[in-house]
Amino acid sequence: MKKKILDSSLLYTLIAIVIGFIVGAILLAAIGVNPGEAYTKLFNGVFSKPKFFTYSIVYAAPLIFTGLSVAFSFRTGVFNIGAEGQYVVGSLAAAVIGILCPLPPVIHAIVCLLAAALAGALWGAIVGVLKVKKGINEVLSYIMFNWIAFYLSNFVVNLKTIHTDQGAEASKNILASASIKMPTAVAKLTGCSDVHWGIVMAIIAAIILWFVMTKTTFGYQLRAVGFSRTAAEYAGISSNRVFLASMSLSGLLSGLGGAVQLLGMSQRIPQFAAQESYGFQGITVALIGATNPIGCIFAGWFYGAMKYGGNKLTVIQVPNEVVNIIMGTVIIFIAIAPVFKSILTKMTSKKEAAK
Repeated sequence: MKKKILDSSLLYTLIAIVIGFIVGAILLAAIGVNPGEAYTKLFNGVFSKPKFFTYSIVYAAPLIFTGLSVAFSFRTGVFNIGAEGQYVVGSLAAAVIGILCPLPPVIHAIVCLLAAALAGALWGAIVGVLKVKKGINEVLSYIMFNWIAFYLSNFVVNLKTIHTDQGAEASKNILASASIKMPTAVAKLTGCSDVHWGIVMAIIAAIILWFVMTKTTFGYQLRAVGFSRTAAEYAGISSNRVFLASMSLSGLLSGLGGAVQLLGMSQRIPQFAAQESYGFQGITVALIGATNPIGCIFAGWFYGAMKYGGNKLTVIQVPNEVVNIIMGTVIIFIAIAPVFKSILTKMTSKKEAAK
């Protein structure tokens, strides 16, 4: 029983989260802020009202998608640092269809989501082809494609047919028929005007991904290549085909994350001055969720709650960057979890030997 607990990734994730909050408390104390007051404000900013809790879920939806994207690629031996670019092209494709192609409600939103999924998948597949056909390192390609997506988005946003006429540095708002907001009754019930179907889509995507990865032959092939490419090829699995599928599906998930955020909450694309970082935050979500699709649901909500609750810290003159420090600390300690595991295992073995 003890060995099973020590082998559980959940244990080390919880330890990392606790340490992250301890480090955050030390930093808050160092700048003269009462950690108890700050954490109470953070907690109340999520749980004190149904509106706040609902907003934390709204914030979580795109993070779950990008987290699933990164987690899926991790399981197949690919480090998808390009989720940011895939997220951007997904939101861009959804915006173009949402602005320029008037269609009936529901159908319009579905077409936008499909366009985003296709754009994200294509963005990931290009990197896959470069790796498989030319041997180009996917990490370098992903980083370059993040910036290509960034500037492509800014270029398209400033086109005459896309750019808003209201003087803002942003696109026009999508047509109402493309929105995925929940009915007004739900918004009134929760007090959250931005509540949308994105979280439902994210949970369904996580369940489907879990099923594919654990219950299908295709999922077995993906995991086999992730464990050992050489052994998988010896068993007759085409690692190149698996890599292409992994990169395409990862891009599809990130693209859907961009579409969900656009169609559900932002309703338009701003001209970027910096990366939006949803893709990079997806790496954090994937690691906290132990690269498990179901774990990504809870990890995405945790990050979303931290982001939304962190906005309330400005009320007591605490920079919300504290949240980023806490999350960064959590990731560092998750990364060195094997050290914790080794120490705890040795301590347990010594105690058992002494009996």
